[in-house]
Amino acid sequence: QVQLVESGGGLVQAGGSLRLSCAASGRTFSRYDMGWFRQAPGKEREFVAARTWNGGSTYYADSVKGRFTISRDNPKNTVYLQMNSLKPEDTAVYYCARRAGGPYDLESGYDYWGQGTQVTVSS
Repeated sequence: QVQLVESGGGLVQAGGSLRLSCAASGRTFSRYDMGWFRQAPGKEREFVAARTWNGGSTYYADSVKGRFTISRDNPKNTVYLQMNSLKPEDTAVYYCARRAGGPYDLESGYDYWGQGTQVTVSS
């Protein structure tokens, strides 16, 4: 069984930065692509970023390109999301997930999810 635990969320002013972490259990972390999604109040969960298992490719939602960076440390079984130039519209619960297959930006392609971490950006 795989467990994903996010951390690093919090309250930050607009223009600030946060780094989210997602620690994974199990010995197969390095074999899987990983992604980040977010869900704002009253909205559906949406894709944020993904990185392939070997770190060779990254994918970003248009809304975060140039501001967010996804990275991973396979020996530490951890994936990160560095968020810079944060905006109030980035306020959401952020989830990491393990990709099983299919398009990178679809929830249906991910089989394990963390419990989420709240990010609140004040104006």
